[in-house]
Amino acid sequence: MKVVKFGGSSVASAEQLEKVANIIKADKERKIVVVSAPGKRFKEDEKVTDLLIELGEAFLDGKDYQNAMNKIVNRFSDITTALGLDDMLLRVIQDDIASVVASDQANELKMDALKAIGEDSLAKVFGAYLASTGTNATYINPRDAGIFVSDQPGNAQILEESFEKLYQLRNRDEILVIPGFFGYTKQGTLMTFPRGGSDITGSIVAAGVKADLYENFTDVDSVFCVNPTIVKQPKEITTLTYREMRELSYAGFSVFHDEALIPAFKAKIPVCIKNTNNPSASGTMIVSERKLNGNPVVGIASDTGFISLYISKYLMNREIGFGRRLLNILEDEHISFEHAPSGIDDMTVILRESQLTPEKEERIMSRIKEELKADTISIERDLAMIMIVGEGMNSAVGVAKNATAAFANANINIEMINQGSSEVSVMFGVKSSNLEPAVRSLYDMFFNQ
Repeated sequence: MKVVKFGGSSVASAEQLEKVANIIKADKERKIVVVSAPGKRFKEDEKVTDLLIELGEAFLDGKDYQNAMNKIVNRFSDITTALGLDDMLLRVIQDDIASVVASDQANELKMDALKAIGEDSLAKVFGAYLASTGTNATYINPRDAGIFVSDQPGNAQILEESFEKLYQLRNRDEILVIPGFFGYTKQGTLMTFPRGGSDITGSIVAAGVKADLYENFTDVDSVFCVNPTIVKQPKEITTLTYREMRELSYAGFSVFHDEALIPAFKAKIPVCIKNTNNPSASGTMIVSERKLNGNPVVGIASDTGFISLYISKYLMNREIGFGRRLLNILEDEHISFEHAPSGIDDMTVILRESQLTPEKEERIMSRIKEELKADTISIERDLAMIMIVGEGMNSAVGVAKNATAAFANANINIEMINQGSSEVSVMFGVKSSNLEPAVRSLYDMFFNQ
């Protein structure tokens, strides 16, 4: 049995949905389909989820939301008309939006319910289209499928009892079409996963039904070893381990949401990244273990938008609880940290800049000075993080030497180095303006020499 997930670009139009249907019908083992909301059809297009968010924000602000409503209905109308489906589906979509808007739910629950309409509506449309082609297929709601989640709007986590319920889907004869991105609490309240959560749904369902393979269809033939907007025609990755993919996705790779593989990883289900527009391409396999090919580095990931919070205090290393108290200050401001390299008398905490508002920054600096009696506190902005990833690095000699040589070749100063305890990754901090030349130099070092 295969569970198949299709991303937003794969379901953006009627033409794309016809391709998806052909992919499903070409392999009788593809029994469960998870779909995203319609994405962009072209560069300037709008994603349906963004339109639903626009509608919800307009409603909550007391503004006219009819324009957003019309855009959403027109997107689905274009699809249903081209596929020759009944207009009743459009009325269902309009009724679903009207029902959520008119509900007496709290605002955050209302936004979750609105955002989920994109995936839910597309699953209904695609289920109806598959059935219209003579395929034994049907839409199934996540609640009926057994996707039960924690009570955390916008950040739902799967509950363990879901997996036993999901396993029963193996007994169904039809091809099942399940909307991604959301589940239900045991009290019946809709909750969404973090943005990009349709990948999470696919992984959860694959783990629940104990699939032999989880296929994730997107718009690329395979995963590239580096961002193709930085390096032209980079090498493709044929095989990755779960740990490598998770490190890469966390550090800026856009193929997967960084939480998406956890259920598949735990269930040891192989994952294959494939292209909806070129389904015959072999794609990239993600597995528990792989044979090393001689190059210790499998990929280079990068991202901008970081800052470093530097704290120095003489004899910090002898002060029991210093690090805990520092991180408690961040916790009180609801700020998570990315990395925290330290020395004898100093400690640096790497944060996402988007989390630190001017008000929070002022409070944090004041508390560190008053409560921790720090000698020096400073913030460095405009940082980028570059991560080299590979299972082979923990047994290879000279990886760090070659990496730092690549930075030197590009005449770039390294602001920070941090090696993960898993020894699968090494992270470097540089100024954001140096990100692209640094990545290109690293690529030349590890993939061209």
